[in-house]
Amino acid sequence: MANAETAAHTTGKMSVDEFLQWLDEDTWAEWKSGEVIVLSPASRSHQRLVHFLADLLDEWAQRTDGGTVLFAPFPLKLHLPDGNIRVREPDILFVRKQNAARLQETFAESPIDLVIEVTSAESRARDRREKFAEYEAAGIGEYWIIDPERQEAEFYQLQPDGRFALAPPDDTGIYESRQLPGFRLRVDWLWRTPRPRPSQFPSFGE
Repeated sequence: MANAETAAHTTGKMSVDEFLQWLDEDTWAEWKSGEVIVLSPASRSHQRLVHFLADLLDEWAQRTDGGTVLFAPFPLKLHLPDGNIRVREPDILFVRKQNAARLQETFAESPIDLVIEVTSAESRARDRREKFAEYEAAGIGEYWIIDPERQEAEFYQLQPDGRFALAPPDDTGIYESRQLPGFRLRVDWLWRTPRPRPSQFPSFGE
């Protein structure tokens, strides 16, 4: 997410259940060790890129009946191996149809199939370190870090040993998802102005 904890403010202590009940659809906040971190709204350019990616995923989901795409604010409850819990607000999350039981009405629970963070200078370190470690430990199938300022996109896929491995695009600049079979993203779409409409393409990546 393009909002840094340093630019946010905190509220009083809450349990994770109290936090999830307290959240509403207009509040962007995360929960860590009992502390509630209220995040600032994202920029217009950030929102446009998030919606473009969400539209691409939704196009794939509609063509394949493959699952559900959601974007912030919609919290993700992360169950870590040490028994700790975190609640994050990914910019985008995707849950495949066979894992629909991990979706509640107001939040999702790990492990889920895909998380995307559109990062910025303020959140870059957090997305690449703290959230990277949490998403990996919670068993997220893929983690994409999209950095529009640097025009960089990193795609990580969870390996059988429980660790993320970088999965770069091919020589033509196309990334193929493992969690979403047949989803192929031409990375330079992310930096185009205007960006293409997903429905214009007979198959992803062409």
